Amino acid sequence: RGLRRLSSAAAPGMEELLRRSVPPLPPYETKEKAPPPAELRGAEFVRFYRALQPGPPRAELLTRLARDFGVEHGRVAEAAAKVLQAREQRRELGALLQAEDRLRYYLNPQYRGLFQHLGRLEGGLRFLVELRGDLVEGLASKAVDGPHVKEMSGVLKNMLSEWFSTGFLNLERVTWQSPCEVLQKISDSEAVHPVRNWVDMKRRVGSYRRCYFFSHCAIPGEPLIVLHVALTTDISSNIQAIVKEVPPLETEDTAKITTAIFYSISLTQQGLQGVELGTYLIKRVVKELQKELPQIKTFSTLSPIPGFTKWLVGLLSPQTKEQGRNELFTESEWQEISAITGDSSTETLKKLFNNNEWVRSEKLVEVLHSPLMRLCAWYLYGEKHRGYALNPVANFHLQNGSVMWRINWMGDTSPRGIGASCGMMVNYRYFLEDTGSNSAAYLGTKHIKASEQVLALVSQFQQNSKL
Repeated sequence: RGLRRLSSAAAPGMEELLRRSVPPLPPYETKEKAPPPAELRGAEFVRFYRALQPGPPRAELLTRLARDFGVEHGRVAEAAAKVLQAREQRRELGALLQAEDRLRYYLNPQYRGLFQHLGRLEGGLRFLVELRGDLVEGLASKAVDGPHVKEMSGVLKNMLSEWFSTGFLNLERVTWQSPCEVLQKISDSEAVHPVRNWVDMKRRVGSYRRCYFFSHCAIPGEPLIVLHVALTTDISSNIQAIVKEVPPLETEDTAKITTAIFYSISLTQQGLQGVELGTYLIKRVVKELQKELPQIKTFSTLSPIPGFTKWLVGLLSPQTKEQGRNELFTESEWQEISAITGDSSTETLKKLFNNNEWVRSEKLVEVLHSPLMRLCAWYLYGEKHRGYALNPVANFHLQNGSVMWRINWMGDTSPRGIGASCGMMVNYRYFLEDTGSNSAAYLGTKHIKASEQVLALVSQFQQNSKL
């Protein structure tokens, strides 16, 4: 319905432009001989797209491109029938492989040819990242929808994954001497712990700190994904100690540095969502630090726990009523909580979590310390999505082969930290000799490697809470 409504508002010349820009898939037999599309047409497509207003006009073009220039299903069905025929007739292997190659060829959507062509133009790769950014945003907000568009976003993601593989990426370190626009981009893209001002930024690239990013050889100097590192003597349990306001004047004493803490990783380009960059960036930075400071033996993160408060509030929902509080808190805990809040309903507690007010009461903070720690451990270790950790940050670091090492009470006391995770943070520790086997175990059998502290908290949860 939405599509038809959009169609009537199509920008003039859109259909004509798409017909001119998207090269038809030549017959299988002549695929090597097909002339490449004229460069002017690709440039014309880029100009036309950028001239459209973000929102419905672009959504309309993307929807039409996905719907009208996808796979030719008739040809796919024919080619698939030929594969089956070759198998049934037990023809020689060469014939079967050729039938499969033909099928593979016809499974290519037409718009793939356009993307391939645009990727070769100057500035084309940057444009395709923008285009995918619009697709990701549109799908999230339902401005573009439907299986065709999702498929096109997936096809483009796979193409970008090849173009942005490690061989094409350059690791760059950011210092206070880096170009102003790079520092500005790093500051703007910081998604985990927002940069307050230039003093704060100077601190984050100064002594006892490292900041690195990946850029692409076709888009030089443009940060694609950024990693911030703190160099410390032990595994940090509190983010405020890392991103504090005042920059120290001290010069680095390398004898004090034994530990690297990855405290923020941010993708700067929405269009590269789902393209594997973070894992490679961490691995490259570890190598870089080992080269520069060989005495560093401990590598760990200090990570946020987005979604914990929301999950907790969901468990306190009205439909669970009495049951909700009994499942989460022991009877004595609930009595202490009620005595402080002056109310024995879960609604009040929900409100206090939603507006961050609970942290203003020292007594309440004390009473909630133990139950929230075990609930958080369960959320990270026990709550699953398709068998893997539900929390996206946990899932990312566990896939990389880290160990769920330590949950830190009041690790982030900023309003954002209290709001997202009741102030808790977690360390994922990278034991370099074990990351390969840990990663294989997690991806293969969904096994989470966790420390004694985390497992003890999980066990407390299983004894005291009944979800």
